[in-house]
Amino acid sequence: MFARVLPLLILIVIGNSAAFARTPAPAGAGAYIISPRDGDTVSGPVVVRFGLRGMGVAPAGTAKENTGHHHLLIDLAGLPELDLPIPADASHRHFGGGQTEVSIELPPGRHSLQLLLGDMAHIPHDPPIASERITITVK
Repeated sequence: MFARVLPLLILIVIGNSAAFARTPAPAGAGAYIISPRDGDTVSGPVVVRFGLRGMGVAPAGTAKENTGHHHLLIDLAGLPELDLPIPADASHRHFGGGQTEVSIELPPGRHSLQLLLGDMAHIPHDPPIASERITITVK
């Protein structure tokens, strides 16, 4: 339990204005969205399945080399700041339990989806492990 709380305590003590050390990513690692596919038209709720190669998935707070956990970026034009913890809001969904899929409600219309892997403290790896941004239409 303490190992999972420690990264959050560190963030609180240091504050959001400071830059954080980034965890190195192994060469060739990559994140990808298994489904839906770019250009798909889907009905809600939308099931998004996450893929990862060259690394393992581990819950937030787990200090294990070459692992991280997924964050789903929804309707963002780009990646968040890479030297800070990934924000937690409606556009930045966290999967700190190590989940590899989610069922989400999105309003009808066009939406972009992208994965970004975070380390034990929700900070993107160096270089960042991010999927291609896809666009889907929810009917």
